[in-house]
Amino acid sequence: MTILLFAAVALVVLALLVLVHRWLWIRLVRDTAAPGTRTRRAGTALAFALPLLAVAALVAGRAGAPFWLQRTVAWPGFMWLAVLLYLSLAMLVAEPVRAVWLRRMRRRPAPAQEVRAPVPVVETVTAGSASGASEAPETPVPPAGPAAPAGQTPEARAALSRRRFARTVAGAAGAVAVGTVGYGTYGVLRGPRVKRVQVPLAKLPRAGHGFRIAVVSDIHLGPILGRAHTARIVETINRTQPDLIAVVGDLVDGTVHDLGPAAEPLRHLRARHGSYFVTGNHEYFSGAAPWVEHVRELGLMPLENARRPLPYFDLAGVNDVAGESEGQGPDFEAALGDRDRARTAVLLAHQPIVIDEAVRHGVDLQLSGHTHGGQLWPGNYIAELANPTVAGLERYGDTQLYVSRGAGAWGPPVRVGAPSDITIVELVSYQA
Repeated sequence: MTILLFAAVALVVLALLVLVHRWLWIRLVRDTAAPGTRTRRAGTALAFALPLLAVAALVAGRAGAPFWLQRTVAWPGFMWLAVLLYLSLAMLVAEPVRAVWLRRMRRRPAPAQEVRAPVPVVETVTAGSASGASEAPETPVPPAGPAAPAGQTPEARAALSRRRFARTVAGAAGAVAVGTVGYGTYGVLRGPRVKRVQVPLAKLPRAGHGFRIAVVSDIHLGPILGRAHTARIVETINRTQPDLIAVVGDLVDGTVHDLGPAAEPLRHLRARHGSYFVTGNHEYFSGAAPWVEHVRELGLMPLENARRPLPYFDLAGVNDVAGESEGQGPDFEAALGDRDRARTAVLLAHQPIVIDEAVRHGVDLQLSGHTHGGQLWPGNYIAELANPTVAGLERYGDTQLYVSRGAGAWGPPVRVGAPSDITIVELVSYQA
């Protein structure tokens, strides 16, 4: 059933890609360039090549392609997907403008045809002519004007006007799309910013007031984001001098063999009470067990459906729900079932959707990621359909849920309307 569902979704995505590229080819190539021109041929070639690159970027990792090939297709393929989104949105906005302009063009009266006045011929009688016959003098005839080029016929002029308008629209839409994606890429490659949130907890003892947890999720090391990205994140976290570091899933998009060097800077994370890790859904796409062992070697403590008592609260972690397909899903009883409910409980869980189980088990605070805050606007509206909270802090009964937007990006290294973050969650005691 899962394979059939995946195949159905893949077919829908492919069909959508074909339809969108066909529509953009009409608007950006056919409407702007005359048949047979070099521009039209180049645009048509790109209309075939770009979607193929995008599909290759999406499937290369899952298909087990060599890592060098994944890196080769990732940048152009994923970046085109981001440009495609905002180019399509810009062209959709331009469609009503185009319709109004074409309607006005059709209503405009055709220009009057230019009529040449005939050249008069004057007859004269030549003196001394024996017959007295009249002869036309050899008066020079004005040369005929140049033949009107084909582009000057009313139909051709209208076609040229339509192409000029289409080029203007296409240029404006392209500038908007490229500018948006460029700014969003800069935001990701610059590295996440630090966000600070205070969370009051009723059962937290006074001694725990001000305890700071650095929450980082969705780093997404892969064919695009590598070792430099990890180093920026580690440096940013260490500058905040947290009491505890929580890496809440989706660390990688690839195998330990390919991405082990990219994860190496995690070895330098520093916190008074240590660094902890729980799996995300992408770890199960890449081999969760090897990554759990590797992060342990890097000095992080994996919490696989486990709990660790800390001085002021219990810290628990559960596997991601994607692990259920491998028999390694979340087990809340193992992590929380026998704990003392008089103590504060903080739960690390990659996906916000497990909040109901957290409430049922008396968790005071759940820390999650997964949503990326939507990553690419208007993706936040889609994320809201699948997640109880997309970003920020919300309360569910006696349990509070904080969802980070994440420190990296999946697919295109672009964020629009959902800046990346590392959150310092400061615990506040009511007794302080």
